[in-house]
Amino acid sequence: MLAKVKCFALSGLDGVAVEVETDVNNGLPAYELVGLPDAAVKESKERVRSALKNSGKSFPTHKITVNLAPADLRKEGSHFDLAIAVCLLKATGQLCIGDENVVFLGELALGGQVRSINGILPILISAREKGYTTFFIPKANANEASYLSGITVYPVSSLSELVDHIMGDRPIEPVALRTFEGAKGSDPSDLTYVKGQKAAKRAIEIAVSGGHNILLVGPPGTGKTMLARCIPGILPDLTFDEALEVTKIHSVAGILSEEGIVSRRPFRSPHHTATTVSLCGGGNAKIHPGEVSLAHNGVLFLDELPEYNRASLEALRQPLEDGVITIARSAGAVSYPASFILCASMNPCPCGNYGSDRPCKCTPFDIRRYRAKISGPLLDRIDLQVEVDSVRYDDLAGEAAEERSSAVKERVERARAVQRKRFSGKIHTNSEMGERELKGYCKLSPACESVLRIAFERLQLSARGRSRIIKVARTIADMAGSEEILVEHIYEAVSYRTFQEV
Repeated sequence: MLAKVKCFALSGLDGVAVEVETDVNNGLPAYELVGLPDAAVKESKERVRSALKNSGKSFPTHKITVNLAPADLRKEGSHFDLAIAVCLLKATGQLCIGDENVVFLGELALGGQVRSINGILPILISAREKGYTTFFIPKANANEASYLSGITVYPVSSLSELVDHIMGDRPIEPVALRTFEGAKGSDPSDLTYVKGQKAAKRAIEIAVSGGHNILLVGPPGTGKTMLARCIPGILPDLTFDEALEVTKIHSVAGILSEEGIVSRRPFRSPHHTATTVSLCGGGNAKIHPGEVSLAHNGVLFLDELPEYNRASLEALRQPLEDGVITIARSAGAVSYPASFILCASMNPCPCGNYGSDRPCKCTPFDIRRYRAKISGPLLDRIDLQVEVDSVRYDDLAGEAAEERSSAVKERVERARAVQRKRFSGKIHTNSEMGERELKGYCKLSPACESVLRIAFERLQLSARGRSRIIKVARTIADMAGSEEILVEHIYEAVSYRTFQEV
């Protein structure tokens, strides 16, 4: 007897409908699974066999052929188990399912329990867009599905529970729809604990207000890392749509919390020994998202920037420019979103003391070689390059209260609101402007053009460098409540491109 049920495969963040076809015929006992399955899918045979028997159902002793269509799409993962088991029960007459457009997702344990899977949210969103409305998923993934409207999701803890529901013996309550409430509680790192460093704090506020990349350069112990870790506390709250985008990526990566949704903007801080694959994504079999995608709509913090592998840093150039990363392998290409604020820090020289009060032991050649680890094209994509000076003892021991992150966040929100109104949803921040937006929203007076021309020639800026100065100046003007970009805004923006040469 032939039976069919629906399941879904993942290609990046896109769900692809898969039809599970099972044919049970007379003949020597055999089990054939076709449709380009990977090792995890092939191993489903033994999981399904044990799960059926331990759930009080019989595994047919006939010739069984299971096809996962379309046959030319590679099937990866263990989430096909539940669909295969249901299809076998349907083919052998042990279960009757009227609606063939019901989607089954889940991994089976040998005892018949349904285990959680990765990537449930992007699958449900893609399936909803394709017109599917009824789903059976693992109970452990229920929170992840509870934020999606317009669909009916049944959380299943075991195969026998699913069978009883379909047979009408013990109905399962569908997942209740929840409302996204955003992040709860304050961020543990607060700018009020950072003494001094007014210039660096100002630069960070500008970077967050306009979504600009920033590099902090200074001796060890000046607070660069502490400043960077305060950035999440001044970032605007995630909107529901942004939260869904981030959650989809974290769901595929398998790092989603029990809450079921990412409520805070990501702050990723990979170690400097991270490989290119871990930063950008990839893998031999399944293409996983990397740190640049996990930091989507948040911050990617690279501490001790020159210590990273040169190839890994160069791989950041394309996502920094495009806000998306495409990973191509022989099996195909997958695109992941990668729109983030890059915050990097570094010492000014190998010993760390160049330009500070302490004596520097490095030769000019050592300093040039150290800074040459960061290529010009990568440095050109960093809008604000800030020198962080040593902190005086009086500042550290003083009782004067520093401004709290919450106050800075309010100003950031006001600047972001100006940008949202200006761009009307096409883009969100000044850093995303292209040449068309620059011409429309960043008209410069003759005085501003004169200052920018001098900076362009003296600093030997590229065309990209000029554009990024204008974008930063636009952000500074928004923060000041100015409709036009003034000369003082250009001067301040230029001051953040003067990373000291040796």
